[in-house]
Amino acid sequence: MSHSIRSGAGRSWKRWVSSLSLGVLLATLSLAPQASFSAEEKQQALSRVIAKEMTQAQKDLQAGKYQDALTNLDAALTKSPLTAFDKFKIEDFKGFAYVKLNKFKEAQEAYEQALASGLYTPQEAAEKERTLFRLTASNQQYAKAIEFGKQASEAPSFTTDDIGVMSQLYFLQKDCKDSAIWADKAMAAEKKAGEAPHENLYQFKLQCASDAGDTANVIANLVDLIRLTNKVQYWNNLLRIERQDERDDHNLLMIYRIMYNTNAMNAGSDYIEMAQLLGDAALPAEAATVLDKASQAGLIKDEQKERTGRLSASFKTRADADKKGLPQLDAESQKNPAGELDVKLGEVYYGVGDYQNAVTAINRGLQKGKIKHLDEAYVYLGLSQGALKNIPDAKKAFDGLKTVPEISQRVLKLWSLYSEKLGAPLVGGVTG
Repeated sequence: MSHSIRSGAGRSWKRWVSSLSLGVLLATLSLAPQASFSAEEKQQALSRVIAKEMTQAQKDLQAGKYQDALTNLDAALTKSPLTAFDKFKIEDFKGFAYVKLNKFKEAQEAYEQALASGLYTPQEAAEKERTLFRLTASNQQYAKAIEFGKQASEAPSFTTDDIGVMSQLYFLQKDCKDSAIWADKAMAAEKKAGEAPHENLYQFKLQCASDAGDTANVIANLVDLIRLTNKVQYWNNLLRIERQDERDDHNLLMIYRIMYNTNAMNAGSDYIEMAQLLGDAALPAEAATVLDKASQAGLIKDEQKERTGRLSASFKTRADADKKGLPQLDAESQKNPAGELDVKLGEVYYGVGDYQNAVTAINRGLQKGKIKHLDEAYVYLGLSQGALKNIPDAKKAFDGLKTVPEISQRVLKLWSLYSEKLGAPLVGGVTG
């Protein structure tokens, strides 16, 4: 089944990758005017007929008078006779001036003519290939940019950013296979250089997987993006995919708990379904809290308000009864040799916001054993510790899920990811 990245935030980054940013592409261009001609160039002296114009043009370039330099270079082109070296040097200087004036199409044309002359040294030619790689990309000549990029990539000056641009170029050419290859190269180069990974590289791979209906790779790339950014939008996309194939109510509620705790729920219907599942699990206080959050966020539609109001009132009545019965339940659970009642007590404490007593009760139950849903015990212990800001203890509790027999691997994977990012700030939000 195909899973398109359909959300508002998803559309936003999809628009971003549809065009290249000149600032990103050209920020690292190294185009310094030469203060003097190289030894090879001195052996091929400029013709006397353009010596005056070229000397002045070079001074203009060094002084930042780029338009004046172009005027002198155009004047030099009118002279005759001109050697191949004369024409080469004129175009080389013009290329630099045009870049400085942000006239990238003209700069590309000038450098292409200069490179075609074959008069650059090997090192200079490699630098100009990289320059043309960036210029052609900026000019949206993606196929040509890819060819220049292939040539320039052999040089040491080809940066991790350049490798990332290659991935982007292939993506814009709808060549997902090569886009992924270059994205992986860029990620490896960033890791080797100790640089922060670029989110857009994962986005290229994510969109390609989505377009191809490759659910496994969509999920894998969303997990990578969550690890990288902890953005709510990626949590939302991941959990919606995982949720839609889940048929077991127990596991579905487990996924909803992660959605809720990552702020990844963006529809009133999500909150209503989660609340009903909590009510069915005899957790009315938590169910009422979930519905209150949806109402406060304005997510309950007009046609849902009457039903939601009835559900909320019912849950709150049951929750009040549970709260009044807490002392008796606490006494009974402590006397019971099995840990089931202790865990249930802890879940009720969690629902009413008494996280310290929730931790105490659940830990007591885990020590006794004989717990029906061991996975829920570890989840509520972890959530309670997290609410108390005891992050190491929360992670330890979630790690206990690995010991639960026959736990859903989907549920285990998602809670493990949640635990991994616990303590890191969630970024952004989701829209309906």
